[in-house]
This record gives sequence, C-alpha cells and structure tokens, in this order.
Amino acid sequence: MNIVDSSGWLAYFADEPNAKHFLTPLNNTEKLVVPTVTIYEVFKVILRESCENDALQTVVAMQKGMVVDLIVSLAITASKLSLEHNLPMADSIILATAQEFKAIIWTQDSDFKGISNVKYFPKK
Repeated sequence: MNIVDSSGWLAYFADEPNAKHFLTPLNNTEKLVVPTVTIYEVFKVILRESCENDALQTVVAMQKGMVVDLIVSLAITASKLSLEHNLPMADSIILATAQEFKAIIWTQDSDFKGISNVKYFPKK
C-alpha cells in the first residue's frame, strides 16, 4: 500500500520536477490510500492558486484511491506520533494512516525525513 502526501500530489498536479517520483504510487490506484486530510490540503492549495473547478477535479482524481476518514483510533495514534516525531497535525495523521494500512509514504516534505517506510525526495 502507498500514501502520497500533499506535497507529492501537488508536485504531480503542477508537473513539477519531482512529479516523476510519484507516478508509480499514483498510477497504482488499487494500492493507493488517501487520507482525507490530504484531500483537504490539496484542495485548499489548488483553490487558492487556481479555481474551484480545478480543485474539485483534483479531488475526483484523488478519490480513485481508497479514501480513509479520520476516526478516533487514528486520531489518538496521530497525536502520539506527533509528539514522538515532532510532526504537524496533518503529517501525523498521514503517518498514522500509513501505519494502519502498512503503507509507504511518498513525499517531498522534509518533516518525514528519517522516518521508516517513507520514500523522501528532496524538493527541487
């Protein structure tokens, strides 16, 4: 299973230099896990930088993976992981979801650097 965090989705949609790193997990939708917090973050950025129609189209694309809601057990695990790894809320939710589904996180967010089961690509 794979999770592409918000930075990876945004790189992909903007066709940034690192977009190529996220093609493998994004093209394998059967093994793609999408935390709802990722949808929130990506929608917000695209809405701010483009228009609502573009933002809604990204949500449609993201829903091709298995969308995972934040439930109580994930929230508790995320809180613990946030303290353990000094992570912001959204990143800790993504990490908790990855652990729950035994997924690899694909990211260019340096907050994940050094955490196990993370494929980190420095932002170019």
